[in-house]
Amino acid sequence: MNVNIQTVHFDADQKLLEYVRKKIEKINTFHDKIIRVEVYLKLDNVVHNIKDKIAEINVHVPKRNFFVKSSSKSFEESFDNAMDGLVNQIKRKKEKQIA
Repeated sequence: MNVNIQTVHFDADQKLLEYVRKKIEKINTFHDKIIRVEVYLKLDNVVHNIKDKIAEINVHVPKRNFFVKSSSKSFEESFDNAMDGLVNQIKRKKEKQIA
């Protein structure tokens, strides 16, 4: 599994990158054929004082892509919400394949 983490409009510290990597590795427990994972961490409303933190996760598996996007006041919260949505998508897809 190839993991690519990109930051937009800011430079992420090592602690945030490690947090994301550690959580992403758990995706393998839900799907065993993951080819690539792309994570985008973005700052929104850069011109205003209020900056929303956006996390986007794009997971590539054979014949299918999963994409989630979440926004909140912290990157950790945005990423956790996106991960929850991603896990739900993967589980639903697997349930449909079994049925």
